[in-house]
Amino acid sequence: MSQPLTRVALVFVPEKRNVWLRFGRPSRETIIDRQRRTAVFNPGSVFCRIRWEANAYGTVLWQLAVVQAAAPGETLQRIAGIVPGAALLLYVRTARNVQATLRLIDAIEATRIDPADVAPSYWRMVHNRLAARVEVSPHTPDRHAAYLLRRPLV
Repeated sequence: MSQPLTRVALVFVPEKRNVWLRFGRPSRETIIDRQRRTAVFNPGSVFCRIRWEANAYGTVLWQLAVVQAAAPGETLQRIAGIVPGAALLLYVRTARNVQATLRLIDAIEATRIDPADVAPSYWRMVHNRLAARVEVSPHTPDRHAAYLLRRPLV
C-alpha cells in the first residue's frame, strides 16, 4: 500500500493570479499546461504556499500559508487548492503580515537553515504572535539545534 500524498495546485496567470511555493521539497511536480502545475508532498513535509490575486484596480488578495502534509490517521484541515488537506501551521492574509512573514523566512534562510526543516511549533508560534500583533522572536541556529535533538530517530 502506498503512502497518501498531498497535492498542491499551483497557478500563474499574468497580472491576475499567482499561486506558488515559497519553500518546501515536493516529491514530484507535474506540469498540466502553461499556467497550471501540481506539486506532491510526502506525509510530514512542511511547505509554504503563497496566493496573490488582482483585478483591474490592483491587488485584491494576499495569502501565505505554512502547512504540513498530514500522515495517515492525523486530522486534516480543508484548504483550497491542497488535496486532501493538511495541518495548517501559519496563515496570514494581509499584505503587511505576508511581507513580515516573508522577511522572517528570508532571515531563517540567511542562517543557512531550510525553512522546511523548521519546527512546526515555531510556525504555530509565529501565527499566534502575528495575530496578537506581538513581536516575533527569530528562529536561531540554537533553537533549530534543540528541535533537531527533540525529533524522534527514524
